[in-house]
Amino acid sequence: MKRIRPLTRLAAGFAAALAVAAAGFAACAAPPVWHVKKAGAEITLFGSVHILSPTTDWKTPALAAELARADEVWFEIPFDAAAQAEGQAMAVRRMALPKGQTLSPLLPTVTQRRLARVQSTLGIPVGAFEGLKPWAAEVSIGAVYVQQKGARAGSGVEQQIANTAPSTAAFRAFETAEQQIGFFDNVPIKEQVASLGQSLKEIETEPDLFDRIVAAWVAGDARAVSRLAVLPIRKDAPGTYKRLVVDRNRRWTSTIEGLLDRPRRVFIVVGVGHLVGPDSVPALLRRKGVQVEGP
Repeated sequence: MKRIRPLTRLAAGFAAALAVAAAGFAACAAPPVWHVKKAGAEITLFGSVHILSPTTDWKTPALAAELARADEVWFEIPFDAAAQAEGQAMAVRRMALPKGQTLSPLLPTVTQRRLARVQSTLGIPVGAFEGLKPWAAEVSIGAVYVQQKGARAGSGVEQQIANTAPSTAAFRAFETAEQQIGFFDNVPIKEQVASLGQSLKEIETEPDLFDRIVAAWVAGDARAVSRLAVLPIRKDAPGTYKRLVVDRNRRWTSTIEGLLDRPRRVFIVVGVGHLVGPDSVPALLRRKGVQVEGP
């Protein structure tokens, strides 16, 4: 079966509600930024990595200045404390398998063995995920994996943007947490199992892949981010790519076009995976004749 949504690529920024984390990098920060201007409306498009190590240096004075002037700040999902708590509680409720079912019988033998090896390597007790759906086990393992690399929940781009945005700025969102959880939970079990197997393989055989993605992001290398994080999913799992990337990007593009109808300063932060590649939000805007400055 073809690859569905490897953990490290997903973590580059396709689903904020359930994304996992990156290691820290010491580099000259210059993450990619896009700008759209029309009839007095000014929109900043910033691609994020949802959760990061506190040591990752990604902020720039120019980006801080643009955020400070924002009238509206847009996220993938609502980012106030109440909405975040509700989303987490909802995710926990939907992670569990139906009563009487366990994870192992759903997995091929090779995946069961790989799961046991990865759990042992990460110090996770045997059987810890037996009550979880495959997608939930995948996310949970990814969280443990990157936490051991120094990631912290409060260090992600969105959290830091929310913390430093001007108090006068209105917070907006393109989607709900329930919608994002559904992108995982509504996938057929067969696909969830394939995705879990691929992510476990990735942890074992490509342990530095996510580090390379984040390093490219910090350096502002949009082409490298696309090559590493977006194009493999487009090639190997076109159905998942359409559902997680293309369809959502199209909806967001329509919303952004509406934001250009009157003068305002808007700061938009979404996963960088949505802003790079052939079907990215900037690419879709350009195809509609909207002028976009940036990579």
